[in-house]
Amino acid sequence: MREILTFGRYYKKKLGKRVKKIPLAISGFTCPNIDGTVAKGGCTFCENESFSPNLEKVNKKFFLNPNSKINPILDKQLKEVEFQYIATKRRYKNLGYEKFLAYFQAFTNTYAPFDTLKALYEKALSLEDCIGLSIGTRSDSVNEEILDYLKELDSKYEVWIEYGIQSIFDKTLEKINRGHDSKTNEYWIKKSKDKGLKVCGHIIFGLPDETQEMMLETLKKSIEWGIDSIKIHPLYVVKNTALAIEYRKKRFKPISKQDYIDTLLKAFKILPKNVVVQRVTAGIDNQTLLAPSWCKDKNRLISEIRKALRKEGMIY
Repeated sequence: MREILTFGRYYKKKLGKRVKKIPLAISGFTCPNIDGTVAKGGCTFCENESFSPNLEKVNKKFFLNPNSKINPILDKQLKEVEFQYIATKRRYKNLGYEKFLAYFQAFTNTYAPFDTLKALYEKALSLEDCIGLSIGTRSDSVNEEILDYLKELDSKYEVWIEYGIQSIFDKTLEKINRGHDSKTNEYWIKKSKDKGLKVCGHIIFGLPDETQEMMLETLKKSIEWGIDSIKIHPLYVVKNTALAIEYRKKRFKPISKQDYIDTLLKAFKILPKNVVVQRVTAGIDNQTLLAPSWCKDKNRLISEIRKALRKEGMIY
C-alpha cells in the first residue's frame, strides 16, 4: 500500500512532532481582484467567509494595498494575529498537536505594504510554539522583495508560500474572473522555487466547462512547475457570489461526487510520492452552501475518499 504524504506525515518525519496550521484572517487585507486593481468583484466563486473560519470576526471596512502610505490599524492587526493564534492553538493543543504554523489564509496575504507584512509575519513567529508561516497569496501579488524576505525567514523557520493556481487554462481563468493568466502563475511559482521556497499550489476540480482531462492537466503542469505540496477541492456554490447567479440560471452544473472522487483517484496516480497533500476536499456546513449538497459533510466525504483510495492501493 502506498502511504500518501500528508502534511501531518511530512512534519512527523521531518521534525518528529505533530504540526498543525493555525488559520488567520486579518483586518485590512483584500485582493487586487476585488479592489479593482486587476478586476472587480473577485473570482466568481469567491465569498471569503466560506473559506476562512476566522474572517467573520474581523473588521473589513478598511483595506490596504502595497502602495498604502500609512497603516492606521497595524496595532489592531497585531492583536488579531496574537488573539486568533492563541485561541486556536489552545484547541489544537488539546487534540495533541505540538507545534504550529501561522497560516495567513483569508484574501491575499502579500497584498499590503512591505513593512506591514514584516510586522505581522514576525509577530506570528514570536508566538509560543510557532515554528513557521504559510502565506496564502496570488501570483500577481508577489515581488522579488517579498520572496527574498521569505527566503531569509526560511533559513530559521518553516516557510511556505501558497499560490491559487485553480486552473492552467486561460479560458477558464477568464470565466471565473481570476484577473491574471496561467503564465503569471508559472513565472512566480518557478521564481519562488528558484529561491528555494516551499510552494503549495491550490487547484479546483469542477470549474466551469472543464473536462476531467483538463483538471488532470492542471495537476500535471503544476507538478512540472515544481510545487512541493498540493491542495485540491471541488468547486462549490455559495450565496452572494457571481457563480450563484450562474447556478440559479442553470448555466453552471457542479461536479458530481462520483466524478470528483474518480478525478481525485486519477490525480493521485499522477502525483509524485514526495509531493505533500494538504487537502483532498473542502466542505461548508452552513446555510450559505447552495450546491452540491455532498460538500455539506466534509468528514463523510473524506471517509468515502479514503475508502476509494484504499481500493486503489493508497492510504490517505
